Amino acid sequence: MNAQTEHFLIEGAAGPLQCALNLPDADVFDAPRGLALVAHPHPLFGGTMDNKVAQTLARTFNSLGYAAARMNFRGVGQSGGTHDAGIGETEDMAVLLAHLRQRFPDLPLALAGFSFGTFVQARLQQQLTEQGQGAQRLVLVGAAAGKWAMPDVPANTILIHGEQDDTIPLSAVLDWLRPQDIPVIVIPGADHFFHRRLHHIKQCVTGMWAQSDD
Repeated sequence: MNAQTEHFLIEGAAGPLQCALNLPDADVFDAPRGLALVAHPHPLFGGTMDNKVAQTLARTFNSLGYAAARMNFRGVGQSGGTHDAGIGETEDMAVLLAHLRQRFPDLPLALAGFSFGTFVQARLQQQLTEQGQGAQRLVLVGAAAGKWAMPDVPANTILIHGEQDDTIPLSAVLDWLRPQDIPVIVIPGADHFFHRRLHHIKQCVTGMWAQSDD
């Protein structure tokens, strides 16, 4: 995202994984107050960790004082392996988490994702919860309901969707959330990639995060 981005490789089950880490502004925060993992959209359709929505999420968490990490999924950039329909990608995200826990052992965890990345993060949250280590909160943008078998998510999950998303229709997201009784923030006029509306993502997440701290 900027010159201060830390780039590194870790070893995953299918090969090396290309990762990036951005720390919050040291002039504002003495130390990170949390750790956020951000997952990018579908790798078979051009998704990478440098996707604009993924970068917006990372910057948003930096502004909240969180260290924000991203990773290229299998077969993207310098990451080895091939696309594994979200199964292997979830395993790889868990590997990234374990790696970062060595550096940030006690920080609250947030999981964020965009499109296909929401499926990965929802699956990871499900696994962590079963282990008694669930994340503090999820942020899912363009949730992949109807595309993949999205598991249920915690009630405090922040969900943001574009009104005019023609990749993942809003109706599919509502059908997924209705039985869970969880609201979704709808950005009027926004398409799947939030063209010219990325600022709304930061505003929504920042506002709702502040409310959770009250």
